[in-house]
Amino acid sequence: MTQESSVLVISDRPEQASLLVQAIDTVVTCRQITAEAGMPAQRPILAVVDISRDETLANAWVARLHGLRIPSLQLALRAVTSRPAPTRFLPADTARKTVLAAVFSLMDAVQAARQGALARASDRLVRFTAQADTANRSVADAFDAARRGEPLSIAAVDAGTEVILEAVSQCGIRTWLEIIGAYDQQLYQHSLSVAGYAAAFGGGLKLPRTDQMRLARAALLHDVGKSRIPLAILNKPGRLTAGEMAVMRTHPAVGANLLEAQGGFDGPMLAVVRHHHEMLDGSGYPDGLSAHEIPDLVRLVTICDIHSALTERRAYRDPLPHQEAHAIMREMGGKLDGDLLRAFHDAVIVPLTRVSVS
Repeated sequence: MTQESSVLVISDRPEQASLLVQAIDTVVTCRQITAEAGMPAQRPILAVVDISRDETLANAWVARLHGLRIPSLQLALRAVTSRPAPTRFLPADTARKTVLAAVFSLMDAVQAARQGALARASDRLVRFTAQADTANRSVADAFDAARRGEPLSIAAVDAGTEVILEAVSQCGIRTWLEIIGAYDQQLYQHSLSVAGYAAAFGGGLKLPRTDQMRLARAALLHDVGKSRIPLAILNKPGRLTAGEMAVMRTHPAVGANLLEAQGGFDGPMLAVVRHHHEMLDGSGYPDGLSAHEIPDLVRLVTICDIHSALTERRAYRDPLPHQEAHAIMREMGGKLDGDLLRAFHDAVIVPLTRVSVS
């Protein structure tokens, strides 16, 4: 259901209402429907409820408009003592000139509110984009340091993780993915994507803030070992050969080893970096772990990592829709934690794919 800049008049007095419609239509598109009709597919920005013969029906229309967040002006035979904001009331016998003035005044208020909302949305987008840039720099700096054999800045990684948690909490995973989708470096984009999913997942699970931080931080650095993979393999615009894949599969152990050698990263963090490609049925790598050998934090990041990979564009395939990617993951059966996969669907996929009515 979309919204357009028009006024809707709902009336059980067609002759009187038509004169009001004609007058409004000289300024803005105005449509008239009967009291028994359904809501048009295109929502108006304002409605006039002119139903005087059936008070129950009139109140039902006012309540429905309120539920759809459509401001309304109600013309009624008697004063209305209780009505949902921002509904306004005028007596049914009010002069048409006064009704018109009320309609245009309400329209001005609606337009001012919409302009204010657009300005606030623009400000939020600027702020979220700045946060994404901060997180992207922290990822780039971490990978560049690892590539040069230098220590990663733990403070910068933590700062990047904090802004991801804040941004995803405020703007949602959908907006986060749209913002980071503009970045050219696929490796950094993937890390930001997985961390974003992890932030949304942790928030949806109502994890304590410290656990959300641990999860998003681990997701942000899960692929740090790829900093040591030759660029010819890492950036190859097509599927890898068996030999190239063998090299690529060294990245979990490489990443865990370099973080362990640096120090400052705890066991759960190192486990995510080393084991995020392990599968519960023992078919993963590098150590072929299975079942209880794979910690919950690793299982969480693995789900975020696989979903991110399936829904990202690759040189050899288009990105999959989120529900289709999730269906593929369900078909993986005993490789992934079924309870966590269902929780991921409810916490991340459902809000991500929900269609807005505004």
